[in-house]
Amino acid sequence: MHEPRVKPLNPCFGSGPTAKRPGWCTSVLEGALLGRSHRSAEAKARLVEVCERSRRLLGIPADYRIGIMPGSDTGAFEAAMWSLLGPRGVDCLAFESFGEGWLTDIEKQLKLADVRALRAPYGELPDLAAVDGDRDVVFCWNGTTSGVRVPDGSWIRDDRRGLVLCDATSAAFAMELPWAKLDVVTWSWQKVLGGEAQHGMLVLGPRAVERLASWSPPWPVPKLFRLTSKGKLAEAIFAGETINTPSLLAVEDALDGLRWAEAIGGLPALIERCRANLAVLERLVAAGKGFGFLARRPEIRSPTSVCLTIEHPAVLRLDEPGRQAVVKAMCALLAEAKVAYDIASYRDAPAGLRIWCGATVETADLEALVPWLVFALETVTRRLPAA
Repeated sequence: MHEPRVKPLNPCFGSGPTAKRPGWCTSVLEGALLGRSHRSAEAKARLVEVCERSRRLLGIPADYRIGIMPGSDTGAFEAAMWSLLGPRGVDCLAFESFGEGWLTDIEKQLKLADVRALRAPYGELPDLAAVDGDRDVVFCWNGTTSGVRVPDGSWIRDDRRGLVLCDATSAAFAMELPWAKLDVVTWSWQKVLGGEAQHGMLVLGPRAVERLASWSPPWPVPKLFRLTSKGKLAEAIFAGETINTPSLLAVEDALDGLRWAEAIGGLPALIERCRANLAVLERLVAAGKGFGFLARRPEIRSPTSVCLTIEHPAVLRLDEPGRQAVVKAMCALLAEAKVAYDIASYRDAPAGLRIWCGATVETADLEALVPWLVFALETVTRRLPAA
């Protein structure tokens, strides 16, 4: 096979930080309040604007509080766990590395005694019917490292007594979220809208706020995670103040992404862009060119962090280190050709490719990438020793 002639205009297909939105350039940052205090009236207004534009785009209810947290999605979700968990047993869904990470923190750091781990291998979901609505539940809506998503919120009871804590970092702005069923939701700026890293978003529903007012954790809560002050909700966090200093350059970039999302048609348009991008890779797999989906069931397949397996016969006969070597060689070829960067599967996941298909990725770039994926696979497998 000859080297393809057409290359993607933007080779950034990594899963975080992700590609900037189409047409982005540094001039969009010219209005950033550099050198200003983040506690000034002007800066606080922009922080509130990030929250309220997010509310409108995502359809977040008016009685849900929205704040900006340090430490990206990780900081936001850790703050929720350290502040809210403890009074009830916890069901933790673990079907990829980040869910496993939350489970480790719950068991090893918070040292909660009543924890049920509901696990599934990469590419699958745990039994959602096993989740107990009388317990708190911790889960990722979209498994960024496995390419698996929960299909909907029908498994979450409306009359639940426990809280639902949802890490939605690669789902927010790409999928419909049933806000009435979610008590805590977090995401980061560096995913679907292509923002800069280190800032996380935290949404608290009324039931989570009630828990904060009635529950005081027995463990020391680090300052960066504290959501209460003198036994009450720290309302300032949800009114444009932050626990530590945010980057006002990153704030300006986040606002640019939100404005772009509004201009193209809001959440429905963002979802459609993700679906169109996934469809490109679905056609690749259907063509039988040596690729498959780690998430084999379409109803649980992520349209953002799409994980591909290598199904070429010469690769299937290799052990896992051998398959990893094939992927490494493919990714090196693609990066050297400036066709695709950072698309190897996550370090804990099975050998394969992880291609970001979020809304900031142009469908035409994915269409240009596909022949290169086939070319890279054929080139690398030709170098393998004969069976």
